[in-house]
Amino acid sequence: MVLSVSRRRFLGSAAALAALPLSTRLAMAADGINFQASWINDAEFAGYFTALDNGYYKDEGLEIAYASGGPDVIPESTLIAGKADITLTTPDTTIQAIATQGAPFKIIGAQYQKNPLGVVSLAKNPIKTPADLVGKTLAVPPVNVVSVDAMLKISGVDKSKVNIVPYEYDPTPLIKGEIDATIDFTTDVPFTIKQAGLETVSFLLYDHGFTIYNDTVVVTEDTLKTKRELLVKWLRASRKGWVENFKDPAAYPPKFAETWMKGTGRSTDADIFLNTAQKPLIDNPAGIYALTEDGIAANIKALGLVGITATREMFDTTLLAEI
Repeated sequence: MVLSVSRRRFLGSAAALAALPLSTRLAMAADGINFQASWINDAEFAGYFTALDNGYYKDEGLEIAYASGGPDVIPESTLIAGKADITLTTPDTTIQAIATQGAPFKIIGAQYQKNPLGVVSLAKNPIKTPADLVGKTLAVPPVNVVSVDAMLKISGVDKSKVNIVPYEYDPTPLIKGEIDATIDFTTDVPFTIKQAGLETVSFLLYDHGFTIYNDTVVVTEDTLKTKRELLVKWLRASRKGWVENFKDPAAYPPKFAETWMKGTGRSTDADIFLNTAQKPLIDNPAGIYALTEDGIAANIKALGLVGITATREMFDTTLLAEI
C-alpha cells in the first residue's frame, strides 16, 4: 500500500504546480516525443509499454523518450520546465492551473474515460450506492473531500448523515471492520484487500455524478503548434498499444515483470488485476483517448461543482480527429 499512499498525496500537488514559473521551458529535440508518465511503471501504463516493445512508435517514424513518474514528480511541471512534450494528469489540477495561473496547457485526450476513484467496502458489509453511506463511516483522503461532497450532493445524500473520517491510504481499518468504506482507486485497492482474504464491493464516484476523466493527455500550446504531426503519431501508436494490450489483460504484465515493471514492489498478479479492472474505464466506442462533446461537458459540469471553472477551449479534439 505504500505506492498508493504516495500517489494520492502526489495527485493533490496543484499548489506546488502553481508555484512554478512559466518561463522555465527548455529546448527539446524536434524529431521526437518526450513522454512523462504520471506514476511508477505499473499496469496503468501497459499500453505504452506494449507500443514501445512492439515497435508501434517506430512504425510511425517516431522516437520516444519515456520517463517514469513517482511521488516526487508533478506531471504538469515537466511540461513547464521543458522536460516533456506530453504527460498524463488529473483534469482538476490541470484545469485549475489554466484557470487560475494562466498555464499554457491543452488537453488533447483522456486515457481514463471514467475516473477510477470510488467507494470501496467489504462484501460482508456492502455499500453499493451513495444512499447506503447514510449512518456509515467513510474514510476520505483530504485531497478527495470536495469530490465526495459533490458526489453526495448530486446523489441527494445529506452529508451530515455520513460519518466522514480522515484516511491515510491504508485499508487496515476497513479490513478490521473499524470503518465501513474508503475512498480509493477501485482498480488497485480491492486486490490488496483480497490478499487479506476478504472480498470487496465498490462503485465509482463517476457513476454517481462526479464525472471527470483521469490521466488526461496534456501538452503545452507551444508543443501543440510545433509538434502537432508528432503528437498525432503518438496518439495513433499509443492507441494501437492499448488495443493490443487489452486483447488479453493478463498477457502483458508478466512480459513486463522483468523489464518495464521491475523493481516497483508490486506483484505481477496485482498488475494483472489493475490491467483487467481498468479496461472498461479506458475503452470508448469512439476510440481510446476519446474526447466526446458529451464527455467534455460532463467534466466541465462536475468540476464546476467543486469550484473549478473549466471551459470547452481547454480541450483540443482536433488531433484525435486526424488519427
